[in-house]
Amino acid sequence: MTMSQKHLSALEKETLIVTLKTRFNAHKERHPSLTWNEVETVLNTHETVLYTLSQMELTQGEPDVVQCDESQDIVFMDCSEESPKGRRNVCYDELARLTRKKFPPETDALTIAKAMGAKLLDEKDYRKLQEVGQFDKKTSSWILTPLPIRDLGGALFCDFRYNTVFVYHNGADSYYSSRGFRVKIVIKRS
Repeated sequence: MTMSQKHLSALEKETLIVTLKTRFNAHKERHPSLTWNEVETVLNTHETVLYTLSQMELTQGEPDVVQCDESQDIVFMDCSEESPKGRRNVCYDELARLTRKKFPPETDALTIAKAMGAKLLDEKDYRKLQEVGQFDKKTSSWILTPLPIRDLGGALFCDFRYNTVFVYHNGADSYYSSRGFRVKIVIKRS
């Protein structure tokens, strides 16, 4: 399946659901008060969500449900141990990429996330993710950057070292083989 194809075949859908269910059941600490039946019921009524989850999986994000608060929303986040391999070596956004003087990367974090139908984690999301595991112990991940920082040319990223979440800054046009980005998708339950 390509990024432009937003519909999953029956086999792709079935394979994705099995993968998500297996991961969900293996990591109950991420969603202690949810059952797979609740999640699957919601997934079966949201075809575009399945496309986004397939893109998260395809780029090695290992999406799983992370309970973020007491709301009824189902939130999938990238839960790969390190920043997703299929989304590294990118600068923060298109403006940074286009204005980079030397060796611009092929694309950027915000453009890819938008094409996937997902959003970058913000600092609060990233800290919540770290409450259910330890992620980015060797890599780092861009996070959604407040406009006042971005307007000055900067962007934020996080990692987990010394049992602590660190938030750093860098030029938005920077990119590294060990820095990618994590995304989420929120499914509203009625």
